[in-house]
Amino acid sequence: MFKIGILDFGCANYSNMTKGFFLSILLLLSGFIAAQKASLARKYFSDGEFEKAAVLYQELHENNRQNDYFFERYFLTLLELEAYKDAEKMMKKAIKAAPDKVNRYVNFGMLYERQSRRDKADEQFEKAVKLLGASQTQIIKLANAFVKNKNYNYAISTYQKGTKLMKISNMFAYEMGSVYRLKGDVPKMIESFLDCLEYLPNRMTNIQAFFQRELSNTDGFAELKKQLYQRINKQADIPIYPEMLIWVFIQNREFDNALRQAKALDKRQRENGGRIYRLAQTAIREKNYDAGIAAYEYIILEKGKDCPYYIDSKRYILAAKRDQLVEGFVYTEADLRSLEQEYEGFLSEFGRSYNTALIMREMAELEAFYLNDLSKATSILSEVVAMKRLSRIAVAEAKIDLGDYYLMQGEVWESSLLYSQVDKEMKDAPLGEMARYKNAKLSYYKGDFEWAQDQLDILKGSTSELISNDAIDLSVFILEHYALDTTARPMMLFATAELLSFQNKFDAAISMMDSIMVLDKKHGLGDDILMAKSVIAYKKRDFETSIELLQRIPEEFKEGILVDNALFKMAEIYEKRLNKPTKAMELYEKILFDFPGSLFTVESRKRFRKLRGDGV
Repeated sequence: MFKIGILDFGCANYSNMTKGFFLSILLLLSGFIAAQKASLARKYFSDGEFEKAAVLYQELHENNRQNDYFFERYFLTLLELEAYKDAEKMMKKAIKAAPDKVNRYVNFGMLYERQSRRDKADEQFEKAVKLLGASQTQIIKLANAFVKNKNYNYAISTYQKGTKLMKISNMFAYEMGSVYRLKGDVPKMIESFLDCLEYLPNRMTNIQAFFQRELSNTDGFAELKKQLYQRINKQADIPIYPEMLIWVFIQNREFDNALRQAKALDKRQRENGGRIYRLAQTAIREKNYDAGIAAYEYIILEKGKDCPYYIDSKRYILAAKRDQLVEGFVYTEADLRSLEQEYEGFLSEFGRSYNTALIMREMAELEAFYLNDLSKATSILSEVVAMKRLSRIAVAEAKIDLGDYYLMQGEVWESSLLYSQVDKEMKDAPLGEMARYKNAKLSYYKGDFEWAQDQLDILKGSTSELISNDAIDLSVFILEHYALDTTARPMMLFATAELLSFQNKFDAAISMMDSIMVLDKKHGLGDDILMAKSVIAYKKRDFETSIELLQRIPEEFKEGILVDNALFKMAEIYEKRLNKPTKAMELYEKILFDFPGSLFTVESRKRFRKLRGDGV
């Protein structure tokens, strides 16, 4: 009996398992068939075969009445077939079966719209809004249904009533902003998104990105600015609005106004200066040095030494003032001496150590290239190179600079020794390759063209694109002009002239270049001499002369390899120094059309589009 009982129990269990297995198979097959039908119905609908689509969608809908997608597709198919009576019957039945799905009244209204019965359509739409309940899901579904049918005013009414039902101010402000955008109502769109910020301040970044994309014209930002001023005047205690206003000013490059607002907010919120510091960085990055420097000064003077941004502000204000002078090319010796005193003040306050080595390098550059005090520059860098605890990279960078300054003083062997040390210590690293290139260039200056060529051949495969390109340019130049013994002397003189130019001995360099022109008319260095002279004129801030020299290259050496280079440099001077954007655009465009394979093509296209106003 016991064994039979066990056997009987096992058989019953096996029977149940078999039934379950077959039931699962049936369910899977049923789901697969439904999916196949849905795919086929979708294809019929997209191909305009609405009668075939209707048969399939009707079956799918009746087998799964809870599926809103099948309901929607079947309804739309009936509208396409103009089977309005069937659609009306279907809608009444669906609404009765699920009265809580108020979005189906929108479908009912669509049915009347198709029949040009505007009053009946509005009646259904208003009924949908009237029957709305205090459910966030229901509110959003109804509004989305209106948006889908482009009934934007009813979508707005839905969100307005939904806000009252949920009893949370501005709960649907973001969604309303999106609807107003679709409607094309920019002022109301801005108003809604600003309301959203009051309710959800953490959406600031999202809304800023939205404004940046949608308010692409001046009028849009002007409206945003106007509304922000109104809110700030009425609700001065809400910081999110002045924060947004600061952002608007930055978008419009109004950094002075942005700084004014940022200062007020910094004081009102009793902040630590972080907002002002970030604004300073942005302003400097956008070349607005006055506003950036003023922001750093605010931190230094108002926040004091206890501020976490004090030291960096002291450091970066020096870099900003230096860049303002150097990039602006408008300065006097008094300006340079004033900046020199500020560097001295910084080093007096923070000391001369590995922590301030970068500042010392910057000061040495000021002394060498602008105040022409090479002795002081080399003294400062010698101190940096000897510092303990300084990183290998920082030491290598200082040695390369120091080598340059020794070369400017004519101490060739000292310069070569420093370059060689960096080459050995930073082998295969970018700094090592840079030092190797400088040594090759030094050999070129001395007239040892063959040794220079050997080094340049190695550097052509440099990991640094800049070094590789420079090596290729110099290598090609040597090959082109040092092929015959008859050209050796002009090349020697030209290399010496370039060294004199590097040493800022401009008059001597020009005199030597002129002697080459007299010496031999067949040397082939004419375009190179014009380019070298234009560089000297540029360094002396004589931009008109620099342009005149560059213009002669395409006129006198049409087949030369420096024509596109000359055109680009002229365009750059017109754009950045002479403030003649039209002339610059003409030259950038000429490069694009006449020299499509030039290394300057990509940058020329970028600058041409910027000057034309693309994307602004």
